[in-house]
Amino acid sequence: MNTTVKVIGLDIAKNVFAVAGQDRHGKVILKRTLSRAAVLPAFANLPAAKIGIEACAGAHYWARQLGALGHEVKLIAAQHTRAYVSGNKNDHNDAAAIAEARSRAATKTVPINTEAQQDLQMLHRARQALMGERTAMICRIRAFAGEYGQVFAPGVAKFVQGFNAWLAAAENGLSGSALTTFAELKAQLDDKDARIDAYDRWLAQAAKDDARAGKLMAVPGVGKLTATAVLAAVDDAHHFASGRDFAANLGLAPREHSSGGKQRLYGITKRGDTYLRTLLIHGARSALRWALKLAARRGFKVAAVALANKMARVLWALLAHGRDYVPAGSASATRPV
Repeated sequence: MNTTVKVIGLDIAKNVFAVAGQDRHGKVILKRTLSRAAVLPAFANLPAAKIGIEACAGAHYWARQLGALGHEVKLIAAQHTRAYVSGNKNDHNDAAAIAEARSRAATKTVPINTEAQQDLQMLHRARQALMGERTAMICRIRAFAGEYGQVFAPGVAKFVQGFNAWLAAAENGLSGSALTTFAELKAQLDDKDARIDAYDRWLAQAAKDDARAGKLMAVPGVGKLTATAVLAAVDDAHHFASGRDFAANLGLAPREHSSGGKQRLYGITKRGDTYLRTLLIHGARSALRWALKLAARRGFKVAAVALANKMARVLWALLAHGRDYVPAGSASATRPV
């Protein structure tokens, strides 16, 4: 490839990769298509360059591999590259847009995950999928039971208790075929519960093995799930300039549409990691006694999101500065810094 290339945009896929390279003046001087097997050999023969990759499936792997070859690799969220697409959408135009976004110092980037982070993130995603399957199974059983005139109380625990009691009752009015089907559905549900418990144990062990997780779990509303999810998402907290940037990256900051000197703030942006944002909001709900005054003034949900924003900033500070959590109002919290 051209050795005068300074900035490269790499549009990755399963088998076909598009490359667009800019010189030091920002002019595209390279357009090339590579097979998957040819990517690393091609970049190994290039002088160190600034490489941009759109943050998508497989991006973290390629960022690590290209970084090991001496290149400076950054992952860029898709919304930050779309504005630079010129002409119709195709792989080479996408690669050129990525290169243009990579050349801009103001472009926001995504932290590159280590393999250890991906291991931990996979545990969370697999557990999350099982939770969704369990919810779907419960809804299915509720629907089937409704056809036989049986309705269960809301909540997983109450559903399981009521469902088991109904199946065990001698006068449940079910035929042999219906009992067999419901028993099979119960076995599937029990299997999902057992698998979820196994993931919970693995995540608990991961939290126990990482001292940083212990510090994060000292924050009210943060348990092993949230702590390990934060560590899976953030290896180096200094990627974010401040706790506010971290909270904004999770979509917990207000959406702004200001003009003419008048500031207009709306609901949260909901950008970034939906899973981690959801965990923080659920944790904030459990710790909402901190924000009772805000809840009374603005409502429960607004207060929960505001507290989740605060929690994200606290978690960033603990990771970025290696501190221990100090509860507000304690003697340690008031000591001079």
